[in-house]
Amino acid sequence: PVPVDPQGYISLPLIGRVEAPGKTLDPHEAELKQILRKYLKDPEVTVAISEFRSQPVSVFGAVQRPGVIQLHGPRTLWEVISEAGGLTNDAGATVKIMRRLEEGELPLPGARIDESGRYSVAEIDVKSVIEMTNPEQNILVRPHDVITVSQANIVYVVGRVQKPGGFVTKGSLSVLEALSLAGGFAPNAAPTKARILRRKPGTDERIEIAINLKDLLKGKIEDMTLKPDDILFVPYSGFREFSRQAAAASLAVATGIAIYRVGLDR
Repeated sequence: PVPVDPQGYISLPLIGRVEAPGKTLDPHEAELKQILRKYLKDPEVTVAISEFRSQPVSVFGAVQRPGVIQLHGPRTLWEVISEAGGLTNDAGATVKIMRRLEEGELPLPGARIDESGRYSVAEIDVKSVIEMTNPEQNILVRPHDVITVSQANIVYVVGRVQKPGGFVTKGSLSVLEALSLAGGFAPNAAPTKARILRRKPGTDERIEIAINLKDLLKGKIEDMTLKPDDILFVPYSGFREFSRQAAAASLAVATGIAIYRVGLDR
């Protein structure tokens, strides 16, 4: 077998280097025959692919089988994601693609050069690729591309609500929307003493943000957008030490218990 070099050429006796990339097999055979006729009478040439050069693509994030996939011929973005097992149930709304600049810039809206100056980077909407509403975004993947499917955000609503738990959101979620998902207040709730428990970046510590849900429902204050991993906590009106309740709620979420028990740590 004759290998194709990194520049896309093959080297043959008599005729030297011949460009190979982008050619299908039949035209390439015809071209080689034409060149060899200068040296041989009725040359017989057969071109076949014995093996593909390693063309790794990395797929990370919310896919069933994250890791490295070898390309064997042209593959679209969705085909590569499908080869990685498809999306998980907690997949988010976006796909991030990074491409080495030597492979060319990404043909996507909003594509930019990263801080290192080595990669073209773009993010696209997962739904547009799946539903083919923007088929031009289902681009052909190139060797060494890095594809990362985002994970959906989770916010927690705990304490005196009807359906406490964690709620997956692929976009933004406001306090009122989160409260609605949790079914509203349970009996003996203290909505004026509610808290948002927000994690400090890079730590396990949470800060408390007071929010009067009664005023929010009346439109007296503006709604707030919750951040990923926020805990919206509605305390029990019969327990006056709200900070201790909030700490217990945070611990409950951290240990996988999404329901605050009245009187915990009393």
